[in-house]
Amino acid sequence: MRCTPEFINNQDKNNLSGFLGIVAIEIGESHAVLEMPIKDSHLNIMKFVHGGSIVALADTAAGYATYANLPEEAETFTTLELKCNFIRGVGKGTLQCRADCVHKGKKTQVWDATVIEKTTGKKVAEFRCTQFILHPREK
Repeated sequence: MRCTPEFINNQDKNNLSGFLGIVAIEIGESHAVLEMPIKDSHLNIMKFVHGGSIVALADTAAGYATYANLPEEAETFTTLELKCNFIRGVGKGTLQCRADCVHKGKKTQVWDATVIEKTTGKKVAEFRCTQFILHPREK
């Protein structure tokens, strides 16, 4: 395993995830759990969490999980594709996201992530992404 929640939270505190208040809670062999307390800066004009904030949370969960589960010989990864279905609007509370591995190959990984409002447990969004695993170039 390449990382722990403490490592990730420390490394990412000055990036987008840190700005949004995203915190890694758990990172495992084939999953990651993150949380994002809802702030006014996450809201759209209608006082619901902006879709971009939700996608950022889900993409971050899948990204941390991918990073933690890269094949030993891999250098890094990049997102090939992502999709998000929004289920319901939410304007307060804490969003929690769990990303789970669907496919863990040598060249690609596929992750599904579910975003809920933590207190109510109500589903906010379903997300899926495909990650392309980058290996060192052969000489």
